[in-house]
Amino acid sequence: MPVYNGGGTLRQSLEPLLTMRGKGEVAEIIVVDDGSTDASAAIAADAGVTVLESGGRLGPGGARNVGAATADGEILWFVDADVVVHADGARVLVEALQATGAAAIFGTYDDDPPAPNFFSQYKNLVHRYQHCRAKGDVDTFWAGCGAITREAFTAAGGFDADKYPQSSIEDIELGLRLRQRGLRIHLEPALLATHLKVWRLPNLLRTEVCRRAMPWSRLIIEHGWWAKNLNMDDRERFRALLAACWLATLLLAATGLAPPWPALILLALVAVANRPLLSFFWRRRGMLFAIGGVLYHQLYYLYSAGAFAYCLAAHRWSAIRRRLDRLTHPA
Repeated sequence: MPVYNGGGTLRQSLEPLLTMRGKGEVAEIIVVDDGSTDASAAIAADAGVTVLESGGRLGPGGARNVGAATADGEILWFVDADVVVHADGARVLVEALQATGAAAIFGTYDDDPPAPNFFSQYKNLVHRYQHCRAKGDVDTFWAGCGAITREAFTAAGGFDADKYPQSSIEDIELGLRLRQRGLRIHLEPALLATHLKVWRLPNLLRTEVCRRAMPWSRLIIEHGWWAKNLNMDDRERFRALLAACWLATLLLAATGLAPPWPALILLALVAVANRPLLSFFWRRRGMLFAIGGVLYHQLYYLYSAGAFAYCLAAHRWSAIRRRLDRLTHPA
């Protein structure tokens, strides 16, 4: 468990793991303090777990590597310091590994986040929706509540802490390397955890654009790798295109440059295309939340697609500049 100034949630996150250790379901609990300035290390020590120092701000990937290097077990279970795993987590995890033979297993958030505000509920429920929809073998990894066999983790070289010194897509990138080695990654929706993080619009946008969409886009472009599940399948790409078209016609109608009926037609198509997500939101939080959640999700499509377009343009421009440099400065 990597932690940086996580004293507000650490006790809750450790509690079910301590119970599992008492039952013999978990061999050891290692908390890696990544240069916290709060009481995180003291809280972990008081709980009776192994506390390690990362030696500086390495980021969660580097902190996990430090913990993995000293762990005794053959299965490395990574849990974030603001995640509370369900009481049956260890049993579900082991059974899933045995049943599937996968090198890595990860789960999903439950649908009951404690933060009541809209963005915390939206972000948590979207995560759960996507993970439940993509259950089975997948092309990526999630370290918020996920496990890898020691053999696979070591062979892949662990998390790339140099490339991702902050919380970003270090787990997704590790998943890519696992898949490149021909190893299986299994998403098990029964492996549940409660997320304690409070999302508000500023930190949600900053995280999703700067620490998710941009680095993920660069990873796709650099490796030519498109995951075929979770939020990157063909249906999601179509929904992103539809969202961009609807928002464009909406802006044109609002400025009087186009009649409103194309925007209304596209809004109806957006509702149809997003019907599974709308139904999921409706069942969990009611009609008003469902409408608001799906409408905000169109903005998510817009900034995710925009981030990819920007990264692709920057990548191609960089390639053009390299060609020009070779022409003007031949070796």
